[in-house]
Amino acid sequence: MRSSPPTAADISPRAGAKEWLGLAVLLLPTTLLFLTMTVLFLATPDIAADLSPNSGQLLWINDIYGFTMAGLLVAMGTLGDRIGRRRILLIGAIAFGAASAVAAFAPSVETLIAARAVMGVGAAAVMPSTLSLISSMFPDVKQRGTAVGLWAASVSVGVATGPLFGGLLLENFWWGSTLLIGVPVMAVVVFAVPALVPEYRAPRAGRLDLPSVALSLVMMLPVVYGIKELAGYGVTTTAVVAVVAGGALLTVFVRRQLRLDEPLLDMRLFSNRTFSSALGVTLLNTVALGGVYLLFTQYLQLVEGRSPLESGLLILPAAVMLVVVSMLAPVLARRIRPAYIVAAGSLLSVVGYLVLTQVDPASGLTLLIVGFYILYPGIAPEMALVTDIALGSAPPEKAGAASALNSTASDLGISLGIALLGSIGAAAYRADMSDVELAGVPAGVEAAARDTLSGALAAAEQLPTAAGDALLASAKAAFAHGLNLAAVAAAVLVAIAAVLSATLLRRVPPIGTQVPEHALDSELEATTDPDFTDEEATTPVPQRASR
Repeated sequence: MRSSPPTAADISPRAGAKEWLGLAVLLLPTTLLFLTMTVLFLATPDIAADLSPNSGQLLWINDIYGFTMAGLLVAMGTLGDRIGRRRILLIGAIAFGAASAVAAFAPSVETLIAARAVMGVGAAAVMPSTLSLISSMFPDVKQRGTAVGLWAASVSVGVATGPLFGGLLLENFWWGSTLLIGVPVMAVVVFAVPALVPEYRAPRAGRLDLPSVALSLVMMLPVVYGIKELAGYGVTTTAVVAVVAGGALLTVFVRRQLRLDEPLLDMRLFSNRTFSSALGVTLLNTVALGGVYLLFTQYLQLVEGRSPLESGLLILPAAVMLVVVSMLAPVLARRIRPAYIVAAGSLLSVVGYLVLTQVDPASGLTLLIVGFYILYPGIAPEMALVTDIALGSAPPEKAGAASALNSTASDLGISLGIALLGSIGAAAYRADMSDVELAGVPAGVEAAARDTLSGALAAAEQLPTAAGDALLASAKAAFAHGLNLAAVAAAVLVAIAAVLSATLLRRVPPIGTQVPEHALDSELEATTDPDFTDEEATTPVPQRASR
């Protein structure tokens, strides 16, 4: 029997020029926020020389921004659904711009870490708002897919160009200039968004549960601190207590959400296997990339002796490939199931990480660059496709929470990567350097030389040439060993992500294939019905109204 043609109620309104211009403005902060996560990677040696942080503070400078952002994303996404997504975006933009200025001129390590934390608060307000506003601005399925694809491409551009911008600025200015770029970008957002982007709030928004907001932030930090301590100093009472405390807070948070009539985080979203699997794939890929990216950029400068600009230029070809693959992936996904494209990209990244396990100071730059050029574009399909999979599996009134969780997985992944894999690298360095004889090194700098490679570089300058060269050879070999071990861990994580994608997301149809209402709002039929076939997954149905 022939199905009835779609009625006017079934046809979603199409966005016009104003919406597309509004999208362009929303992509600016998206690019900036991810650029901010990587721009300090190349500035780390300059910060170390200027503010003299220890190895733990050095990691916190890089990852406190991401952890604060990840800890508040769900709260901010839900708050945006309730008080207005555009309003929370503007509040976040002002906070981010102001904190960026403070961080740029920070006179101490503590001030810099605190300012970076406030930047994370502002970013947490901005990030889910951009993605959820796109969902409400583009109700047409195909237009929304294009808009989300452009959003994902802007994420790729931000991650990819952070080191290049950092290198250009560091070549001519001080390290704080890498943070000042947030001020003019957020100024544009504050003035342009009210004119181009419509406000949206959920029609039945409830109150915000403040205890849940506090729990969402504090439950993460003890776990991260404990993991850093375990990786750096082994099993200690402090580390164990911190991890247990974080786990207990997580349990309290989940139990509270299940009891509340109006939870901060609707735990039912995780009952959707497509949604939860998409978040898992994102988390695993970004954990691997975040940690190795930091060690890679430090290797370029501290082991290879490249300037920030030279390092940025060496990264540029890989960044271009990342953006190109991000744009090609949605095109390929019109014919091939997205899960298989994401899995293929993850397996490509595994190869790149395995190449990095063989890097040592004697091998020179070649293996380092080859490995990175292979692994970096491999994450592009996940960036370009998994976001739309996650959003498409959530109901429209939960778009703010869903986009916040998607951003949380990405941001938390990068920050966890810095904390976990960065701690693995730091622990390997300290272990190797603990057996190195540091004859002639002044007592005041010996501890710094054993703690970080930048400390060893500073110590070597105070030694005779032969002794300094011997110290640097040992320190660089120790740092390379840390990179090798981190790359092994990254390869394992990304291999797991490839398996998850190919198995748990394989029922998601190619882009543009319309699926039944219940498949989008609850779960793809395949997750519960063993008789569901691939043919049914791709059977066109009349297009729904707004999604």
